[in-house]
Amino acid sequence: LQKLIHLLQATDDPLIQEQALITLSNSAAFSVNQDIIRNLDGLSVIGGMLSNRVPRVKEKALNALNNLSMNIKNQEEIQVLITQVCRTVESAPLNSDVQLAGLRLLTNMSVTSDYHQKMVNSIPCFLHLLSEGTERTQIQVLKVLVNLSANPAMAKHLLKAQV
Repeated sequence: LQKLIHLLQATDDPLIQEQALITLSNSAAFSVNQDIIRNLDGLSVIGGMLSNRVPRVKEKALNALNNLSMNIKNQEEIQVLITQVCRTVESAPLNSDVQLAGLRLLTNMSVTSDYHQKMVNSIPCFLHLLSEGTERTQIQVLKVLVNLSANPAMAKHLLKAQV
């Protein structure tokens, strides 16, 4: 895992980055690896890939973070990326793999109300995706909105959002 994280930092080759991210994502299916990746500063390295211009690299980084977000301690670190993930969802092509990967990560990060406030500004985008997206996009957006709606503090934000 350490070598993969170093490889991810050391290369500009999108194919290598993509493969390293896929491997890290698959490794994150095991809870012990989630802790190891966090302790090796892998979360910030993977998070740095969100600014990559290559959509497939960005998508794989979002997938890896999604798998890593199944761990509460990892969520505490990943939460600093929520605003960037929301911007990525908003700017990604409609119904794209990048957009869906971002929405899946936001779904996991919104299971508890701890980070809902960081998603408030994206509610109009979520509602737009609900009306314009394909069924896959709509289902993923609904998961985020259901999580947000479970928090009474989010009610006014959800109800006053301009669509």
